[in-house]
Amino acid sequence: MKKNGLLLLTWMFIATSCQKGDPADCDLPIPTTKAPQSEVAALKQHIDTSGINATADERGFYYTIHSPGTGAKPALCSDVTVNYMGTLTNGSTFETADDVSFNLSGLILGWQQGISLISPGGSITLYLPPSLAYGSQAQQGIPANSILIFKIDLISID
Repeated sequence: MKKNGLLLLTWMFIATSCQKGDPADCDLPIPTTKAPQSEVAALKQHIDTSGINATADERGFYYTIHSPGTGAKPALCSDVTVNYMGTLTNGSTFETADDVSFNLSGLILGWQQGISLISPGGSITLYLPPSLAYGSQAQQGIPANSILIFKIDLISID
């Protein structure tokens, strides 16, 4: 398993529009991008076929909260520290990392929308359609237009 966190950390360096500090000072709009119905239908088919107990979000992704955590939830401009593992629907792991920190605003849309559902100490699995992940751009170990599954433990909001 990879521990380099290359895919997600790359986005961290792109995010320069938020400053560390009070997330209430953030002037970035909350992402409202919704996945196309065809992607949502394919994701729902995977959820149903696999017998996964997950909640549908109106933006087109599914999630399972394993533990809600306690305290405040991260805002879009929050710096967060997480442990995570990313897999494809065939079960193969494409990435894993522990104790990595980044600004939420610089990550894929599915993470921006999904991590805000839990608090520090919380754990969530996100089931993301392509348009809320990497879309039609293949990444190292991830074919284009892939449904991605991320198991994320939110360690802290920094």
